[in-house]
Order: sequence, then C-alpha cells, then structure tokens
Amino acid sequence: LVPQFETSCSYVEATLEEFLAWSCGQPSCLSGPFGCYDYSKYWAYADYKYIARIFEDKPEIFQDVRWSDFGFPGRNGKESTLWIGSEGANTPCHLDSYGCNLVLQVQGRKRWHLFPPGDTSFLYPTRIPYEESSIFSKVNIANPDLKRFPEFRNSTAHVVTLSPGQVLLVPRHWWHYVESIDPVTVSINSWIELDADHEARVEEAITRMLVCAIKSAENPSDGDLWLNPTEVEATSHEINLQYLNKAVSVYLKCQERGVSGQARSSSTGAEQRTNASYKRKRREVGCEPEGCTLLTQECDFPTPKAEELQKIPFGPHLIQVLPQSHKTSAMGAVAVESDSRDLLHENEGEQFGKLHCKRKRLLMSNDCETAAHQMDSDCSPCTSQTALSTNDLLDCLVNPRVISLVAQLLLERMRV
Repeated sequence: LVPQFETSCSYVEATLEEFLAWSCGQPSCLSGPFGCYDYSKYWAYADYKYIARIFEDKPEIFQDVRWSDFGFPGRNGKESTLWIGSEGANTPCHLDSYGCNLVLQVQGRKRWHLFPPGDTSFLYPTRIPYEESSIFSKVNIANPDLKRFPEFRNSTAHVVTLSPGQVLLVPRHWWHYVESIDPVTVSINSWIELDADHEARVEEAITRMLVCAIKSAENPSDGDLWLNPTEVEATSHEINLQYLNKAVSVYLKCQERGVSGQARSSSTGAEQRTNASYKRKRREVGCEPEGCTLLTQECDFPTPKAEELQKIPFGPHLIQVLPQSHKTSAMGAVAVESDSRDLLHENEGEQFGKLHCKRKRLLMSNDCETAAHQMDSDCSPCTSQTALSTNDLLDCLVNPRVISLVAQLLLERMRV
C-alpha cells in the first residue's frame, strides 16, 4: 500500500550479462549478485544513466538518438538518458520540477499513469524522500490506500501503454507513475528545459534549504532514510544559501534580458546547455556540489515556454491522450487505456536493438508507513491527531503551493 521508494530498495553492482541471465531465469551461477534474488519475487531497475557517460568513448552513438523530428535540431544522445528495467519495475508517482519530457520506448512495453498538475492536492505531495527536482506522491498508484488518501478518488488518470518505436510527450508538471510490463524494457528520454525552469530552480533551492536544515537537525539514530540515493549527502546551510542566491541571480538576469520562447537550435547551443538540461545527477562525494553548476547556468540561449510546445509540429501520428470521464478504474481514479496508435509518434521502419542492464531493488516495507498504520489502529483518536512528525510538518511547509508563494515573495523583494 506504499510506494516503493529508492530508499526502500537493495542495490547490487552487476554486468549487463548477469542481469540478462537473471531476467531469463538462467542458473544463479550465471547471474552473479542477482542470484540472491528470486526473479519471481523481485524486480530490478537500472534507473537512468546518461548516454554521454555510458558511451563517452564512442561519441558517434550520440547521433543515433535524434530529437530533431520533434522541433529540437541538434539535440541527440548527449542530452539523453537510458532506462532499463525488468517486469514489474516501477518509478513511484512523481512530477519533475524542471522542463518537460520526451520518452522513446526502445524495447518492451511500459504502462504510464499520468495526472494533470491540477490533481496535485489529490496525490498527497511529499519531499521525503528528498531529491532535487522530483516531488513524490505518497500514494501507491497501483494499489492506493483510499482510507489514508481519500482525495485520490478525485484524481483523473490518463493511462497509456507505450510500445517500442513510440514517443510520449510528458508536459510540464504532469505527475507520472511508470511500470515495466515486459521481461526487459529499455527507454531513452530527454528532459527539455523551459523558460519557466528559472523560477522552478529558485523554488527548488528554497525547498533544499528547508528540508536539509530541518531533517539534519533530527537524531540520526532514528534511521529515517529521508535522502534519496540520487543525493549522496545533505548539503550544508552555507552551500544551500549559495544555491538560492545563484538561482535568484540567474532568474533576475534572464528576466532583464527578456528571454524569448524559441528553442535553442544549434548543436553548439546544445553543448552549452548540457548542464541545464540534466534533470538530476548523482552527486559524487568530494566533488564540487553540482547544484552550484546547475544553478549558475547563464541564459545565453532562449528556452521555450511550456505553451509554445503545443505548437511544435510533432507529425501526423500525434494524438492526445484523453481521460475517459465515464469509465472508473478499480483504483477509484478515472482512467483510459490508449491503444498503440494513440498519442504517439511512430518511428516507422526502424528497428531498435535489444539493450539490457540493471540495478536491483528489493521490495521492503517502509518503516515509517508501517508505524503510521500501527498508530492508526493502536492509539486513540486524540493521541493519533497530536502525534505529528517532522515529515508531517515538512509536507505542509514545503508543499508546492507554499514554496511557489515563498519564491514569488522572495523574488519581489529582490526586484525592489
């Protein structure tokens, strides 16, 4: 009944060959560290890996990924990421703070559950586990606990199965839960930066400062895994203040320049915007915090506005994925399953190779969520209502609506 966050997973380092042996049910001696996990009980996910890093010795491979058909000439594998998973592997429901998303399905199928930004309050947003640029939902979309999250009934799901050769556009701030439904799935995506990201980076800097300050003050012996593995360590208050100041500075500078809404088109521009187009990157201990690099990006090249993406000629095969208001799914949300022709851009005549690798996640119960259930059943109403946790406070304090208001007030103060 709870999302499988990365903090609740086990991790193994393995080769692609070992992962494939495991996913094909071969003897454990061939699957290396995967041999400890029964394939029928566990799923594995390599999450995303930047193609530029995987194939840094073969830059020609970058050219095999072309987003020019979608109005972004010069954008290729250098600004793209690779995702690989086994059947059942899933990404907890979340929204991306920055940009919008283009996803190409290469092998296997993935089922996407998408929710519009207006459904945010119905999805019970949280910043725990904390990860820059990702706002998670506390609801397990595949099996929602409607007693704990009754407002989820009011959400409107747009469900589509993405097949090989199809591309999905995920608009800005749309929530999405993604699950692999074939033995091996491979996807490639690119996050498209938008003009609105400058303000979003201010909001993320405020969130980082508050979450790190409050959670770092807790007793570490509590064992609350509040930091997502994508964030190796909690940055200091001094560093977070630098993030905030640089984010505000860049935002104001871009406002002064009157950034236009045209997408950057030259390959040179693509190279210079590489850092800005990264959604998030795993931090390396001992290195300069990459948030500083991310937030000090100059806006020498214009970024498109979200509404202008609607005008880009994506081709004759593009069909919008619409909700079916009269069909209610078992989980209480309105859903529609689009077939393989809906939505998507077909890459006709192209054959995609079979790529495979993986990070393994072990499904475990979330101690914090379990405690919450026990409190509901064992304690009196009066006691349970007063037993507020730090996370309860943070869910309110760094709620997207609150952070947006704080960012606007902060920017108004700086303009004055």
